[in-house]
This record gives sequence, C-alpha cells and structure tokens, in this order.
Amino acid sequence: MPPPTSPTGRLHRLAATPASIQLGIFDARIPPVIEIEPGDTVELECLSGGPEVMPTDLTAFPVPPVLQAIHAAGLPRIGTHMTTGPVAVRGAEPGDMLEVRIDSVVPTSDWGYCGIRPLAGTIPEDFDTKFMSHIPVDRERGTCRLPWGPELTLAPFFGIMGVAPPLSFGRLSSREPRCFGGNLDNKELVAGSTLYLPVFVPGANFCAGDGHGLQGDGEVCVNALEMSLTGRFTLLLHKGSPDSPLLRTPYAETATHWITMGMNEDLDQAMKGALREMIALICARTALSREQAYQTCSLAVDFRVTQTVNGEKGVHGMLRKGLLF
Repeated sequence: MPPPTSPTGRLHRLAATPASIQLGIFDARIPPVIEIEPGDTVELECLSGGPEVMPTDLTAFPVPPVLQAIHAAGLPRIGTHMTTGPVAVRGAEPGDMLEVRIDSVVPTSDWGYCGIRPLAGTIPEDFDTKFMSHIPVDRERGTCRLPWGPELTLAPFFGIMGVAPPLSFGRLSSREPRCFGGNLDNKELVAGSTLYLPVFVPGANFCAGDGHGLQGDGEVCVNALEMSLTGRFTLLLHKGSPDSPLLRTPYAETATHWITMGMNEDLDQAMKGALREMIALICARTALSREQAYQTCSLAVDFRVTQTVNGEKGVHGMLRKGLLF
C-alpha cells in the first residue's frame, strides 16, 4: 500500500445544520460542504432520527432545536439516515485510497431509540406492528437502560461512513452498503480503529452519520441504539491506481485485527466476498500463495454477520494482528 499523507494537526469542525446534512442520500453530484488538506482532522456533528421516530415525552427525551430545524427544512430525502458532509480531501482522485482514522466517537444526547417497523428487519413476517422504544442514556457512566430493565454498556460507532459513489451509480438510498462504504453497520469500527475506502470522485467526499450507541452483530430488528454522536476523523490519502487489489471494497483495522467486508443481498455471497477480500489482503501483505491464504482463513479468521437488515447484507472477516503481519 502506498504511504499515506502525514497528519497535519489542523482541525476543522462541521456542525449539523440543514446546509450540512444529507437525508438518506449518496450521490456523486452532491457538492462538498468543506474541503480539507490530506492529513487534516475533521469533527463532524451527527444527528439521528426523522420526525417519525421522535419521542412524545419531550421532558424525558428532549429534541434539540437543530434537529427540529432540520426536520422543518424540507430537505430531499430517500433513506432514513442523517449524514453530515460531504468533506472533500484536496488532491484525492479516483483510484486513490482514503484512510479514515476514527479518533473519537462521543455521544451527544441523553437518549436514543430502537424500533421495529412493518416489512423491515430480519424476520418481518413475524413482526408486522410498529414498536418504538426510547432509551435513556447516561453519558457520564457510558450506559443506557432499557425500558424493560437491563443496563447495557455503550460502545458507540458510526453506522455510516463512506465516500461518494461512482458518478454512474446516480442517486442512491443510504440504506444499502456498497463499494464506497456507507451503511456498513460494523460495530468493530469504534474510536481508535481505521477504515480504508476506495475513492471514486475527485475529493473523495467523505461523510458520516447513523450514530449507534450500541449494537449487536446482525442488527436484527433493523435498529441499533440510534443516537446523536460527534466524531473526529483524520483523513489521510494513499495515491494509487484502480488496479490495486485492496481498492475493491472497504476494509479496516482495529488495535487487534484486520477486517475485510463482503456485501450482497444474498448472505452466502456476502460471506464469499469477505473471504475473497481476506485472501487478497493476506496475499498482498505476505508471500503466501492463494491456497495457503485460503487455508489460513479456515484455521484462523473469524467471519461474522455484520448486519442482515440493509438489503445488501454484510459479513466481515477478522484476522488477528501479528499472526501473519
């Protein structure tokens, strides 16, 4: 992998406003809100929740004025998510790789929500009635308490991190994760981890949103603990070519693992995609043959179901760091 740009220490802040929010849309034609230099850090304020999921008890679950303003702005909307951006990175071109270092993920609200809605989720045939839970969050303790009793520890991350799709894809819903990232819903991508995304348009045009305070692998009912988060991301640029074997789909690393991802409406095909990307990653970073890499995946890589609710289902493979490289 080509060496990245170096962090610069420059910090940019982008607040959530009607001018900086996209409502469920990925489109290469959306102009960037700001442009930064490679190696700069950007802080994105990300909100959560359309009017249809807002609480009625505004004393227990206050709705911030900026979220109310966004609801009232009449912005175009396709999917259900709010993302902040896009952020252009100067000099990024198709064929490059954007390295997204997730420096911090901070909850910014005292509640979140988790809902069931008809015709959605992993088993929609079993649940045909809307059921919405608003869940108190204790930000100081890093916990939430479910209305039926249990207290859970927060593990916040952004369900959506992505760049602009290829221009030929047109205007897309934020629902389906694809080669440009988007609605990955990968709970491993917490603060301290790094996401690598292929670049398809000049500037890359990164955005983030769909804040999750907590999620299990699968995200089976269609929601995590959906809530507002603020994140800091250092965006570094690797110059490359479209022929690089590591530029086909997003991949990631945490403090302990390398992660590849597969996405397909068929879960079996998503599994095959994550496996093929892991074989490619191993072969690119070692002298192992494809056969040896395949056997290593069978012996030492854990493949997990990322989510089963976004149309394009997800599987991610996890290779422990230090085992091969």
